[in-house]
Amino acid sequence: MTGAVLLGTHGLDARYGDFQALFGIDLEVCEGEVIAVIGANGAGKSTLLKTISGLLQAPREVVRFAGETIGGLRPGELARRGIALVPEGRRLFPSLSVEENLLMGMQSGRRGPWNLAAVYGLFPMLRDKRAHPATLLSGGQQQMVAIGRALMANPRLLMCDEISLGLAPIVVKEIYDALPAIIADGLTMIVVEQDLGLARLVSDRLYCLQEGRVTLTGPSAGVTREDISRAYFGARAETAP
Repeated sequence: MTGAVLLGTHGLDARYGDFQALFGIDLEVCEGEVIAVIGANGAGKSTLLKTISGLLQAPREVVRFAGETIGGLRPGELARRGIALVPEGRRLFPSLSVEENLLMGMQSGRRGPWNLAAVYGLFPMLRDKRAHPATLLSGGQQQMVAIGRALMANPRLLMCDEISLGLAPIVVKEIYDALPAIIADGLTMIVVEQDLGLARLVSDRLYCLQEGRVTLTGPSAGVTREDISRAYFGARAETAP
């Protein structure tokens, strides 16, 4: 890793009522890094992002962002501090147009390079459909709206949960082709991705979760498919060289 640590979790647990979904997660993300989080369905990937973004509660001291403890803060407060989530399933507002959905991202009040013009430059097809109801767009176009809405918050950390899920390969490629422009100004990202090849390709480092525990972490280029296979089905945490 290089650069200062922007986000860290230390011994992070998470629960849904009596069900414990995460067990002692230690994770570090440095400024400007792209981190992939992989694992089978039910491994705890979405739970991790929900906890970091404040949708699930955590003790204040187990999550740190930009040098401050943030566990348990409300999502709105975390957005104002610079954390944005593109949730699984997109979660667009069905009563709002494409442009109105994008403008919702400005509620954080943060200033930065992302505005309507920048988002339309990133995803030009959204400009032509800006007055359309967002939920009447194709799945890929809706995902672009969800990403654009998060970028409009001008975050320091952008977290994307399964943005390729259910989309045609050509649409997935179009979305990920926009990644260099998204991170060009040093934006830090956590990407939850089921496509292992894609996860390794777009990320600097990866974490593999299995049954709520970290079973593998290391540089994405140095992690083999054999390493990942063992991490998916084994319980012993490993650090790749």
